[in-house]
Amino acid sequence: MLDLWSIYSKPVPANTRELWALFLQCFCITVVVGGLFYNWMFASLEYSRHLSTAIAISFSLLLLLTLFLVHPARCAFSIIMPTLGTKQGRKLLLSTCLMIVAVNVTPNIISNIKVILQVIECICKNSSESLLNSTALLGEASWELGDVIQTADISALRPRNGHFKFALLTNSTLINQQMHLAGEKIRKNFLAIEGLVKASIQAGNRLVAGFSVLYLCFESTWYLKNYLTNLRFDNFYITKKLERLSMARKAAHLLTGSSKRFLRPTGPKLSREEVMLCLTQMVFLTVVLMLMLVIIAMDHFAFRMADTAVRNVARFSVVPVTLNIKYNVSARFPCPAHGLGVVSLKRVAANVPFVITDFEKSYHHNLHFSSAHCRINPPRPPNNSVVLVVGLLYCIIYTTVFLETYAHRSCRKIAASFFESQEEKRAHYLYNKLSRKYEEE
Repeated sequence: MLDLWSIYSKPVPANTRELWALFLQCFCITVVVGGLFYNWMFASLEYSRHLSTAIAISFSLLLLLTLFLVHPARCAFSIIMPTLGTKQGRKLLLSTCLMIVAVNVTPNIISNIKVILQVIECICKNSSESLLNSTALLGEASWELGDVIQTADISALRPRNGHFKFALLTNSTLINQQMHLAGEKIRKNFLAIEGLVKASIQAGNRLVAGFSVLYLCFESTWYLKNYLTNLRFDNFYITKKLERLSMARKAAHLLTGSSKRFLRPTGPKLSREEVMLCLTQMVFLTVVLMLMLVIIAMDHFAFRMADTAVRNVARFSVVPVTLNIKYNVSARFPCPAHGLGVVSLKRVAANVPFVITDFEKSYHHNLHFSSAHCRINPPRPPNNSVVLVVGLLYCIIYTTVFLETYAHRSCRKIAASFFESQEEKRAHYLYNKLSRKYEEE
């Protein structure tokens, strides 16, 4: 393995054997990365099979030529690997959490809201039909009242027909049709919202994926550029080259006194900058976690609302409606001598009152808000396993925050193996820096 790594990290192969060994290594790496890239595009980003195959083959050929011919590109690609195992792995787990919540929780919320709307539709339909049927009471009351009016024993005042003309809308087909159209419109709107949410999640996932790949390449290139051009960049580790240099110059005491300010690449101690970076990452991850918990809480709230609505719709009490009709008329007709009468009444004496028979009756009807014919889907309970899976994945994500520091240290070790002369310069620079500080102290 050390021999293969030495061939891989050399700027130029020494002979034909190393040339073929380098090509085989680059070819194997390209095949593995190309297969993973195809699976990532087809299964995760949901591109078509033909497009994923074409892009994966093109990417693999380009990667093979780049790794085989360009020595700094091999170094930058190797620096990507440890970062991919921590930072990009964390982003992948975070994306998985978001997809789990979006796929399992969002449709559940929409389904429970549909149940609530079905309950409202059922109540509106039954209450309108019941209220429409209650108008028959008015027709019955008007007819009976007309019969009573015709019993007046005053021939001059008896009406030809004492019945009121009362028109009733007894056809409930129009109301049912309007309710059905309103329900269909609401269902179409929710299907459009559900499709928009899925499309937005897919587009967001593709956008984040593309940005992550570009940022990963940029980050590794930026690190390699600073490593080669800036001797102070990421140069606060006590490496083996520095130990050998101090031993050769009999200055081992420099490393002993500087153990508090400088770190060993394989040691568990974290610097102040590394601790601050970890805390910043944890704050960002906690904010995303809170947003996912809010969505999960909305799922539970929607289920409670839908379940309460479905259970209580059958318990709605019947509302009794009572129509009271009370009719009482009395009149006096004065004598024509007073100049107030214009009708000659032969059979009615002056100032003789007449009374129409009193009418008082109550009509009863019940308003129903629910019916057994209502088609209401049962509410969908929240999937509690989502909370368990998200919690487990977030424990792993929080763990990778601290592992990222050690992956960053391995990036330096990879760069040092590719550019040994630059690592010698960095070791001499750090040794001179420690010497000056020791003399000042």
